[in-house]
Amino acid sequence: MVSNRLNFLIGIRDTIPLLVAAAPFGIVYGALAISHGLSEWLTLSMSLFVFAGSAQFIAVTLLASSAIFPVILTTVFIVNLRHMLYAATFMPHVAKLPQLLRIPMAFWLTDETFAVASNQALREPDAEGFVWYYLGSAIAMYSNWILCTWLGLTLGQQIPDVTNWGLEVAMIVAFIGIVVPLLKHRAQWACAATAVVSSILTFHWPHQIGLLFSSVAAIGVGLMMEHKAVEKET
Repeated sequence: MVSNRLNFLIGIRDTIPLLVAAAPFGIVYGALAISHGLSEWLTLSMSLFVFAGSAQFIAVTLLASSAIFPVILTTVFIVNLRHMLYAATFMPHVAKLPQLLRIPMAFWLTDETFAVASNQALREPDAEGFVWYYLGSAIAMYSNWILCTWLGLTLGQQIPDVTNWGLEVAMIVAFIGIVVPLLKHRAQWACAATAVVSSILTFHWPHQIGLLFSSVAAIGVGLMMEHKAVEKET
């Protein structure tokens, strides 16, 4: 049986490609926040206490446009609703954990950690091993995001036009590399195809609501095809 320490280290190891991919994204965020007039402390505080990549970009833009706090809070909440779907996926693995542990796990839940941890959950049914693997991935992502935010705000004050370098493309490439090998059944491919088509059609919807809509639509299509496949087998 793999030890907790080893599961923790494996979680970090499996997340390294996403750490590399997320680094440019974090740098762009830090540079963008500084260019929009946010202070260094506020820029870092958002990464420390919000820790939600895409939502932070939106919040920075709204803060720069002098949007009122309820609007910012509501928008960030809507964008992050997809995490409820992530959390539901992991419930069988964390349901028996104490709440004091589940709270930080929920805070550290990101797209990247969900991607690697959900794959681990399929390979390793052991709940305790999964938790330590998850923590390794999540803490690595959290530390990496804070470091890259600091690098971004530092570079943003010294190098012009950092936000226009297109560094965020690395994140897209990394997710494609992780998700595509996991698509093995028709339901999974249908889910992915629906997400791609829907996200393109809803790209211009305000406040990234199209992201939430596309997620729900893709999951619905995947579940429907999975249900049909089970009916055929029975």
